[in-house]
Amino acid sequence: MKIEYSPIGIIHSPFQQQAGTPVQPSRANNAEGRIELLPEYIEGLADLQGFSHIVLLCHLHQCSGFQMKVTPYLDDNQRGLFATRSPRRPNPIGLSVVELLSIDNNMLNIRNLDLLDGTPVLDIKPYVGEFDQRQGARFGWFEHAKQITTADNRFCTK
Repeated sequence: MKIEYSPIGIIHSPFQQQAGTPVQPSRANNAEGRIELLPEYIEGLADLQGFSHIVLLCHLHQCSGFQMKVTPYLDDNQRGLFATRSPRRPNPIGLSVVELLSIDNNMLNIRNLDLLDGTPVLDIKPYVGEFDQRQGARFGWFEHAKQITTADNRFCTK
């Protein structure tokens, strides 16, 4: 089976290389950027401006190769790839929840960006708390890592 996707737009970001790029939108310290949507998709932006946040699905174009065990950021132990958010995956698809600031024609101005400049956007979906938040969610190994890193301020934004 062959699966093919075509980008619907491209990210314009202050981040030119992987080093120094935030590891998650919640750690992006209000970094702003833009999504330039291809003209044929502009009509699909109707009614999106009413949402404060959007979910981006992107092709992580600077990532190649992967391993089934990785040592994630904020942890010293190897973990199974699918128990991490490592960008190096069999299919380098990124998921990012960003704040939607405004829409001007085919440009979406966004904040808390954690993607490299030139990242192809595959899809945009509205973030809906009622659908996306889960009561009683568990966070596996990250629960322990969060406690440690919060205590030494590596995880906290100021």
